[in-house]
Amino acid sequence: MILNKIYLDNIIKTALLEDINYCDVTTDYLIPDSQMGRARFVSKAEGIVCGVGAAIRVFELLDDIEYEILKNDGDSVIKGDVILTLSGHTRALLKGERTALNLIQHMSGIATAANKYSEIIKGTRATIADTRKTLPGLRPLQKYAVMTGGAKNHRYNLSDAAMLKDNHIDAAGGITNAITLLRKKLGHMTKIEVETRNLDELREALAAGADIIMLDNMSPEVMKEAVEITAGRAVLEASGGITGDTLRAVAESGVDIISIGALTHSVTAFDISMYIE
Repeated sequence: MILNKIYLDNIIKTALLEDINYCDVTTDYLIPDSQMGRARFVSKAEGIVCGVGAAIRVFELLDDIEYEILKNDGDSVIKGDVILTLSGHTRALLKGERTALNLIQHMSGIATAANKYSEIIKGTRATIADTRKTLPGLRPLQKYAVMTGGAKNHRYNLSDAAMLKDNHIDAAGGITNAITLLRKKLGHMTKIEVETRNLDELREALAAGADIIMLDNMSPEVMKEAVEITAGRAVLEASGGITGDTLRAVAESGVDIISIGALTHSVTAFDISMYIE
């Protein structure tokens, strides 16, 4: 996955305008315009780095800078590792510090979590995926970070696939009727996923021809039974209330995908600092 440069610039410009407004009263009044400086981005924890390019772009939009990348997106880092060095006007380095850190810390936090969850299920047939529970405006950054950490993306938006959740099903009069109505209108490239809450709904979704079936808030034991019932006729996705403590058991049930909203909606920022030399 490659981040769209136009999107990235727009996000960064919005963030910079929000932070700087019309001036930086501390930096502009304190630091001479001609002063040059050098900065280091240093990891203060162990994990996966992500967002190096986004951090650099913050400073490029503020000034002409030189930089050296020591750790690329997807690389493992430990406490004390230098990720990136920057050289340019000190004013630009100071003005871009917070915005650049906000981006690289958030994205590295997501990549680190995605990597952690992927390692837990290693050796099973399952893969980790994100959800649409992303922060408004930041979805491309967050989904990029998920992939950088070694997990996969669920549908990107509502246009990617038809996903029948409980409210859709109730509004359409049931699983069978909902799938039947959709099949009449969908093109051959669009898949249908159905959210099920029990094994009876699973059987109905299978009979109606669902491509993907979500097992919502089911125990690993029930999921294992669902895998046996499905027998490869549909892709099975586990979702709902899955934590690091239950993740391995869910994966060992035999499901294909495990989607985790916490990858993007409640991830902890990765600890990175910028130091002016």
